Amino acid sequence: MTGHVNILKLCVGCDAVEELIAWQAAHPSGLPGGERRHVTRMWPKRAAEVLAGGSLYWVMKGLVLARQRIIRLDEIRGADGILRCGLVLDPAVIRTEPAARRPFQGWRYLDPADSPRDLPEGRAADTALPPALALALADIGLR
Repeated sequence: MTGHVNILKLCVGCDAVEELIAWQAAHPSGLPGGERRHVTRMWPKRAAEVLAGGSLYWVMKGLVLARQRIIRLDEIRGADGILRCGLVLDPAVIRTEPAARRPFQGWRYLDPADSPRDLPEGRAADTALPPALALALADIGLR
């Protein structure tokens, strides 16, 4: 069996993990169990690897700061008739160690070996470093 692959995506409109959590709480998904659906234009060519345990890693202000496990991929046809991919996510937002990422459009695959580690449970409530400091530390490899 091949391993899994993750997806990396900019979290547009959220500068912090708390904002993502608050936005998701304020906008119920309507999916079973509170699952979230994030619609993207492109369908992953490596869908089987994504579904073998992958997560969506969120980039906020130049840093990967959180992830959500990808449960399934739904076909979504927009009002314009174009078929899109709905990444169905576990509702749990898991904080990660900060990892610097340059801006990009769309989404990218993220190899598990290059994925930031999850923060330990007790550190999830820690006061976050200022984004500029966290970015500087990540740039020099001190996450």
